[in-house]
Amino acid sequence: MEFVPHSNQDPDERYLDDNAERFDPSSAEHCVLDEVAFRERISSIAREIGFIRLGFAPATPFVEAGQRFKDWLGQGHAGTMSYLAEFGDRHVPGRLLANARSVVVAAAAVPASPADPGNGQMLAGIVADYALGLDYHIALRSRLRRIGQALADLSGRSVWTRACIDTAPLLEREAARLAGIGFIAKSTMLIVPGIGPRVILASLVTDLDLWPDEPMESRCGRCTACLDACPTQAFVAPYQLDARRCLSYQNIEQAGAIEPALRENMQNRVFGCDECQTACPYDRANSAQVMTTDASPRPLLVAPDLVRWLEMTSTDYRRISKRTALRRVGRTQLMRNAAVGLGNSGASEAVAPLVRTLESNSSAVVRGHSAWALGRLGGKLAFRKLHQALSRETDDSVREEIANAIQALTAQPNPTPEPTSG
Repeated sequence: MEFVPHSNQDPDERYLDDNAERFDPSSAEHCVLDEVAFRERISSIAREIGFIRLGFAPATPFVEAGQRFKDWLGQGHAGTMSYLAEFGDRHVPGRLLANARSVVVAAAAVPASPADPGNGQMLAGIVADYALGLDYHIALRSRLRRIGQALADLSGRSVWTRACIDTAPLLEREAARLAGIGFIAKSTMLIVPGIGPRVILASLVTDLDLWPDEPMESRCGRCTACLDACPTQAFVAPYQLDARRCLSYQNIEQAGAIEPALRENMQNRVFGCDECQTACPYDRANSAQVMTTDASPRPLLVAPDLVRWLEMTSTDYRRISKRTALRRVGRTQLMRNAAVGLGNSGASEAVAPLVRTLESNSSAVVRGHSAWALGRLGGKLAFRKLHQALSRETDDSVREEIANAIQALTAQPNPTPEPTSG
């Protein structure tokens, strides 16, 4: 096997999406199979290593999907995700690997979290199911290598591949649809029949000619459960998502302030949102069927303590996020998200830590969201501390958040009285 690196990162943290690999047959005895035998053997290997579906798509351009993606970008629905437009040919697999002939697409299922991920705790947050265990980029990397080696062994020749696990410029859901893995839902998620939308895709662009599967067309019918369940009405129409209104975008992709009008909708979601998936009638994934060792939820991420997250140190952040999908965001964003969750908790116990954060946190974003949260919770202590903070705060954005919080409290039917001096 030949590995062509494009990164100097530590191997444990490096994603393979930017690398090409060559796999050579592991035996001098060639194992060339016909289509039926090849499919049966590669599918069996995929199941053995934890994939629930595998299919083949041609590496020709996805013309219609590429136009839809271009239109979506043109409508501004990508928000601040400018990186999506930086590589304009995401619909052309051939741009990822010389002599690309096929795309092998595999799907790994994500078990649904317990019915009450907060375990009844008032100050607990919710992390999206896919992020509860080992970072899926790391988890699926070795699986894709096994598939790459199997392709070489079963074809009897050296095979070049390029791995794609959602950070490579490839329209992976369209590749999965063309490979017969599933269909694109009205939520824009991929639905795998029998499993649902809780899946993560892993693809190999390869120079091996494979037999293409039949594309799968939409089976949503008249159902609009996913659209109706969205807390922020982020779907402007079926199959069209305005990412700027999506809570996953707000609490992950949005590095600065979360849109004020959407904060209440965020509730206690500190990383991602599963609402459209949970509402889908196709959502039939269960832990007994799809659980693998790398998907096991980490205790630190199941019903995380929002106060601890609000006040997390750099050491805490490294411990919480190490080898997880939470590395996608920084410590400041997680603290910001925790502040919003505490503001939505309605718990008076959240006031004191929010006051401490407003008074001492070095991040203007975290201080600003703490002020918003105090404005939501109210009470004499919150009111007094907001006024005190306004008198000493020098950051204009935080001052605005504080002023808005005070105004919100003053406008209540039974407003908290003006603080006394001292």
